[in-house]
Amino acid sequence: MPRQTMMAVRVHVFGGPEALVYEEAPLPEPEPDEVLIQVHAAGLNPADWYARAGFANLPEAMRPSLPLPFTPGEEVSGVVVAVGPEVAEWEVGDEVFGLVRFPQLDNNGRGYAEYTTAPASSLARKPAGIGHVEAAGMPLAGLTAYQYLFDHVRLEPDKTVLVNGAAGGVGHFLVQLAKTKNAQVIGVASGRHEGFLRELGVDRFIDYTTTTVEDVVRGVDHLFDTVGGPHGHRFLSVVEPGGTISPVFYGEYRRERAAELGITFRGSQVHSDGPQMAELARLVDAGRLRAGIDSVFPLIDAPKAHERAEQGHVQGKIVLRVIDE
Repeated sequence: MPRQTMMAVRVHVFGGPEALVYEEAPLPEPEPDEVLIQVHAAGLNPADWYARAGFANLPEAMRPSLPLPFTPGEEVSGVVVAVGPEVAEWEVGDEVFGLVRFPQLDNNGRGYAEYTTAPASSLARKPAGIGHVEAAGMPLAGLTAYQYLFDHVRLEPDKTVLVNGAAGGVGHFLVQLAKTKNAQVIGVASGRHEGFLRELGVDRFIDYTTTTVEDVVRGVDHLFDTVGGPHGHRFLSVVEPGGTISPVFYGEYRRERAAELGITFRGSQVHSDGPQMAELARLVDAGRLRAGIDSVFPLIDAPKAHERAEQGHVQGKIVLRVIDE
């Protein structure tokens, strides 16, 4: 008799990491334009712990409605085990990775599970030279960086780019992708990340724990702030007139003053995109892009992975391993 269930991590009641329950769940069925993936690894993202907590970080009137129970996880790497009748680009046995239905919110099967479904158009072939753990750490943060740089800012060669929070998930991809345009990259992070960021190509490193960025930097064409917060406006003096600021997380930037200085804001919500995933894979194969992995946890230890994430100071990505490689 065909398998009807799988093991998954689900949330039945919003709360802390303890709200993540490892349990038996129904095996999802792909829609006609979807594939069924046996998940080998799934990446963690801030969206996961925001959803787990019922988006308590947002004002109540702004909180999205999320049906319960749900399985977190937007980014996966694994193997296709079934295809819908409208799918022509994938076959059983293909190794794929991608961002699943993002930013849609629902209780369809997601990444923290042994199996998940995904629209065929959201996937790309996993680069042959890396494992599923590294591949699972790429989709959301990698696409965020890619779309900010090339869809919104439309980065031209030889510009000066500053990345605040350069060692984090989105930040370390921004560094690498900006270098593909020969940018001069200034990376801001705590001192323990300097070696990591130098390896990724940062031209100038600033340890924010010992140096005030706005005191020592001027002439930035494009600033990407992956930290946000109430003091984002401190960067206005850093950016050239005609330059841009791209907030990845919400911050207070005194936008009226920014407009007076000729500074514009660029960015938007990241979304699933198979062809762009394929471009990230091409850069991986060319040796120009990699996912830094902070830590790896087995699926059953998803609560511990969330505890690690909430400690902060993550270098690269946290990943859940579903199948040992």
